[in-house]
Amino acid sequence: MAFGTHFFVIKNYFLSLVLLLVLSCASTGSFTKLDSAVERTHYAESIELLEEKKYSLYSAEKDSVLYFLDKGMLSHYAGQYEESSALLESGERAIETAFTKSVSRDIGSYLLNDNMLEYPGEDYEDIYINTFNALNYYHRGEIEDALVEIRRMNNKLAYLATKYDLLVSELQQKALEEKLTQIPANPNAPAKFTDSALARYLGMLFYRADGLYDDARIDNEWLRLAFANAPQVYKHSPPSSIANELNIPKGKARFNIIAFSGLSPVKRSMEMRIPLPGSRWVKIALPELEHRRSEVTRIEAAFDHGESFNLELLEDLNAVAGETFKTRKNIIYLKSIIRATVKGLSSSVLDSAAKEAGGETGAILGLLSFITQIFAETSEQADLRISRYFPARAYVGGINLEPGVYSFTIKYYGGNNREITSLRYTDMPIAENVLNLAEAVCLK
Repeated sequence: MAFGTHFFVIKNYFLSLVLLLVLSCASTGSFTKLDSAVERTHYAESIELLEEKKYSLYSAEKDSVLYFLDKGMLSHYAGQYEESSALLESGERAIETAFTKSVSRDIGSYLLNDNMLEYPGEDYEDIYINTFNALNYYHRGEIEDALVEIRRMNNKLAYLATKYDLLVSELQQKALEEKLTQIPANPNAPAKFTDSALARYLGMLFYRADGLYDDARIDNEWLRLAFANAPQVYKHSPPSSIANELNIPKGKARFNIIAFSGLSPVKRSMEMRIPLPGSRWVKIALPELEHRRSEVTRIEAAFDHGESFNLELLEDLNAVAGETFKTRKNIIYLKSIIRATVKGLSSSVLDSAAKEAGGETGAILGLLSFITQIFAETSEQADLRISRYFPARAYVGGINLEPGVYSFTIKYYGGNNREITSLRYTDMPIAENVLNLAEAVCLK
C-alpha cells in the first residue's frame, strides 16, 4: 500500500475519533443566571431565561427529559399548575421511552459513552415527578387525579427492585464475550428503597380528604414502616404530627403544611484507573452525586393570632437520590469498564502488530495505536446530566383549628436563628372535613 493511501486511512480514522470525542464531550450552556433567578424566588423570570437559553442548555435529541423536568418544576413553583402537569407528564413519558430504548438497544451501543445517548432520568427524578404532579392536581382541586399520581409513585418504587435486572444480565454477558474475567468489584451494593414517607403522607391526606379513612389509615401505617425499613435514608424520627392526622376532634378543622427547602444534587466526575495486560492502564470516569449546600435549618409557621409551631423533616430527597443512584451507578461502572477495556485492548493489539510488522507498516500501526490510546484516554467522560430544580428536603406539620379564615407566615431560618425568607398567606379559609393544605418553597 502506498504511503499516500496509508496517510488517507490514518487521516480518516483520526477524524472519526475526533468526531466521536467531540460528541462524547459536548457540554451544555451555563445555568448561572437561571440559578440566580431561582435563588431569588423569581420563578417566572427563571422560566423565561430557560426558554431563552433552551437550545444552549439542552440538546433537542438527547436532553428532552431534562428540559421537561426543569421547566415543569419551575412552573410548579410559579403556581402554573396546569402547565407544570403537562411538562412533568411529558418528562415521565420521555423517561419511559428512553429506558425502553436502553433495554432494547443493541448491546454494541453500550460501547458508547452515556452522554452520547438520550438521558433516561435518575430514578429519584422519575419518582418525584408524581409527587409534584399530585400537588399540581391538589392545587387544581382534583383530588382523584392527585391520588392516581401517588399510586403511580408507589408502583414505581415497588418496581425499583427488579428494574435493572435485564440490563445487568446483558452487561454480564458482554463482559464474558470480551473475556473480561477480572472486573474490580464495585463497593456500592444495589440499593433497596421501595417506599417513600412523602408519598405515603400525601396519600394519607388525599384519602382522608376523599373520606376513605381506612385507606388513609393504611398509608399512615406504611409511612411509619418506611422509616423502619430504610434507616439509611430516614436517619431522623417520623414527624410527631403524624400521630394526630387521623384523630381530628369533632367540630375542628385540620390544617397541614408541606414545605420544601434546598436544591437537589448535581453530579461531578470521579476518575479511576483500571490495569490491563502488558503494564497498561485505562481510565474510566464515573458520575458522583454532589449535594448542594442549603442555608435552611428550621421552618416555622406563625399565625397572626399568635399561635406557632415548627415544621419537622419528613423526607430527605437528597438521601433518596443517593440511595436510588447506587443501582444505576453499578451499571454505569460495569459499562465503563467494558468500554474502556475494549478501547485499551484495541490500542494494545495495534501496538503488538506494529512491533511484529516493522518498517513503514509498523510505523503506521504504531501511530494508530498511539491515536487509539489518546482517544481511549480523552473520550472517557462521565455523564454529568441531571435535573436541577427538585428540592432537597420536605418538611411537614399539622394543627387542629376552629373552622374559619386565617392569615399566617411561613418563616425559613438559617444558622444563628437568622431569618432567610418568609412567605405570607392571607385570608386562607380553613374548613372542617376537607383538606386544608398549604405548600411553601425556599430553594436556598
